[in-house]
Amino acid sequence: MTVTGATPDVVDHPAVVDVVALGESMVTFLPSTPGRLADVPSFDRGIGGAESNLACVLAAAGHTTRWVSRVGADPFGDHLVAAIAGYGVDTRAVRRDPARPTGIYFRTAGDRATDAHEVAYYRAGSAASAMSTSTVDLAAVRSGRVLHLSGITAALSADCRDLLRALLTPAPGRPLISFDVNHRPALQRGTEGPATLLELARRADIVFVGLDEAEAAWGATGGPDHIRALLPEPGVLVVKDGGAGATAYLGSTATPPVRVPAPRVDVVAATGAGDAFAAGFLSATLRGLSVRDRLRHGHLMAAAALTVPGDLATPPSRARADRLAALGDEAWGTLRLGPGWTHADERADEEVRTP
Repeated sequence: MTVTGATPDVVDHPAVVDVVALGESMVTFLPSTPGRLADVPSFDRGIGGAESNLACVLAAAGHTTRWVSRVGADPFGDHLVAAIAGYGVDTRAVRRDPARPTGIYFRTAGDRATDAHEVAYYRAGSAASAMSTSTVDLAAVRSGRVLHLSGITAALSADCRDLLRALLTPAPGRPLISFDVNHRPALQRGTEGPATLLELARRADIVFVGLDEAEAAWGATGGPDHIRALLPEPGVLVVKDGGAGATAYLGSTATPPVRVPAPRVDVVAATGAGDAFAAGFLSATLRGLSVRDRLRHGHLMAAAALTVPGDLATPPSRARADRLAALGDEAWGTLRLGPGWTHADERADEEVRTP
């Protein structure tokens, strides 16, 4: 059956894929030269979106993925769908909205945590903000072994928020749900936004949250254990602490957490690293790897994103990532990764270990 507004046609029972990612993607404009947005004379076009970033990274890593969203019936929507499909992501469940535009944004290359970083969003009233239980293909949304969602979607509109609540409601056949908190103060204003993020995270099976964003959103100043006390329900909770590492909690609150330090990385830009980390962790989860190796694969995927200027990077080959993830603790602790490391000859693995 053809679904009105979809491009191309979507069938009632889409094939099962490894991961479905639902959320807004936007066309990104990156400055061609350093400086304030007000002073930059030209921009290079790219794509950006937490959920589609994850789908693209997983597809490049050899998984089957599907992106579900809405974009405008405009040239920017054409570009987004074509670019994301170019990574090997199934985009057939993306619907086109003739009345609302595709979102766009402009940003500088700095770190989001610094005052020097600037972002200008043009997403209010976008096609994606009209996502709801009646405007997305729910069969496609539920067609993955894992469904990945983000707190950003909840901030787009009341309909989007209700859609996430419906998808996170326990029901027969519900896929494993991964939820990245992605606290964005500019979108999630006041106290309602953080409270909604906590509510949604408590309903998910796997949750990713940064130590800094948990403190900003929920006042969780007591470290990872404090965050676990706030979120005892998810079967897996991953607390990220930037370049220091990440901690995973599994099962009951009495189960000891697993902490893995991050390798040293020569950072080019931080944008997209969190999405890549989640992709690496989910990839290793789908493959049944140990918790330690799930965290290590997350760090390796994040390192790929950190060493390029845009949101998306070519991940290391699966064989190479497995080899690095299998290093002993001492060798892992001396790992250092810089620009181009994912493209280097795999024999260079010895060279990225520093004494």
